[in-house]
Amino acid sequence: MELKATNYEKLGQIATITLARPHRRNAWTGRMHTELRYLLQEAETDSEVRVVIITGDGGDFCVGADSQALEGHVEKGGYDAGTGADLTNPGYGVATEFDETFAYMFGLKVTTIAAVNGAAAGVGLVLACYCDLRFASTDAKLTTAHGPLGLPAEFGLSWVLPRLVGLTRANDLLLSSRTLRAADTEGWGLFNKILDQEDLLEYVMDYARELVTRVSPSSQRTTKLQIYLDQHRDVGSAVSNSEELLEAAMRDPDYQEGVAAFVEKRAPRWS
Repeated sequence: MELKATNYEKLGQIATITLARPHRRNAWTGRMHTELRYLLQEAETDSEVRVVIITGDGGDFCVGADSQALEGHVEKGGYDAGTGADLTNPGYGVATEFDETFAYMFGLKVTTIAAVNGAAAGVGLVLACYCDLRFASTDAKLTTAHGPLGLPAEFGLSWVLPRLVGLTRANDLLLSSRTLRAADTEGWGLFNKILDQEDLLEYVMDYARELVTRVSPSSQRTTKLQIYLDQHRDVGSAVSNSEELLEAAMRDPDYQEGVAAFVEKRAPRWS
């Protein structure tokens, strides 16, 4: 696929997807939606890639839906995602709960990290929230954005945001659509770390490198799936499933290498 709204770079086991419409502050379009899913599918099917970093070109992450697209919805009298028949479905087929827009990110084997380098509004905030990990620059502006436009909370944000920051804070953001800085959310649990913008991408890349070095590929994949499946079931089922997974893991080469590296006091060499 020819990339017009995104960029893709791969360095070993880490891929970076950059939302690349800086002239429109990386505003969301059907083309960007299509390319993001295509690139996530590319990373998912690349046996080497274990982590995908998602960030924005220029001084913004994604300011939400492009204003021209919003005007188009008014003219058409309904929502038009702007995506064509070539839309890929990464993460689909893992669990029926994940077979929806953005929820599919829970079904990916790769770990996704949002590097929120600037404004994240509406669907931009949605994208960040569905990533597994989030880091932000101090002055990045955040807003759910939908309220003043007369819209409902988008793409399940009313489900995911309370699970990240708690119901009280989520209600504040969802009901008011007010704008705040990432620094204002310190201690909320929305971001794993908030940094100066010039330090953000380097820190996220270092974090990703440590993850793929220290954690076994099988553990990384399995634990991510446990986390999101367990959001939809009772604790007893979670315990039972973890015991089954533990039994299987004992026979995996990753476990053997992990134990050997621990005993020999060396870095693991994952196959």
